[in-house]
Amino acid sequence: MKTKFNSETKYHIILGIFVIISLFPIIFAISSSFKSLGEAYNNVLGLIPNEPTLNNYIEVFKRLPFINITGNTFFIATMVTLFKVTTSVLAAYAFVYFDFKYKNILYFVIISTIFIPFTVTMIPNYLTISQLGLRDSLWGVILPQLSDATGIFLLRQSMKTIPKSLIEVTEIEKISHFKRMRDIIVPMVKPAIISTGIMFFINSWNEYVWPVLILKTKENFTLPLALQLFISAEGGTDFTVAMAVSVITMIIPLILYIIFQKHIINTFTSSGIKG
Repeated sequence: MKTKFNSETKYHIILGIFVIISLFPIIFAISSSFKSLGEAYNNVLGLIPNEPTLNNYIEVFKRLPFINITGNTFFIATMVTLFKVTTSVLAAYAFVYFDFKYKNILYFVIISTIFIPFTVTMIPNYLTISQLGLRDSLWGVILPQLSDATGIFLLRQSMKTIPKSLIEVTEIEKISHFKRMRDIIVPMVKPAIISTGIMFFINSWNEYVWPVLILKTKENFTLPLALQLFISAEGGTDFTVAMAVSVITMIIPLILYIIFQKHIINTFTSSGIKG
């Protein structure tokens, strides 16, 4: 009993250390966002501001069209999420419940795109968006992200866990594929759809490289681009303001993850149940 207790205590201590290490950057950013610039540099590791101030947040709204930038970020993340979830559900359904020639080969080809680096597709996508006249446009950021192989994989794995007997009943009753998907399949894999959508939303919300290539004017910027404006300031004089921007940037994804973390974890843990 004593050995077991000591072993459990040891693992809890190790886990606690990793949790502290993971949370420290977030706590540091929140703390710094409420500090004056002088205090931030003189008391770098102090996590409790001596004289808390909201000046950094006020400065953000003064220097940038921040409400508009937040709206841009939300619009892009929402549209990308809707398109990716829709195409993932449709493709996953087709790969599970339709029989057609070369289905497995096509599925393998699609899933293999997960391992293609973004730098490989970046230039072709950029040239295509430029030819369409969508540079410095929110839709220029959205259009190359209408589908995602990871979503297809996760939802296919979830759909394969649905009992075959239930599907056979719908075939006997001659229920159409659309009604079967809408009334049976989608409700049963709803947690997986939600968690996949949250994953898409957070990834799009935090995306930097592709938007920075497409968006050129501040009015069309997203939050990660706005953050870079302060980080790149000469001499690093906008450090505390940058921390305020980073706190605002992470609030919505953090809240979404906290609310839906159970669905997200269950989706990834169950994704390997069936091949």
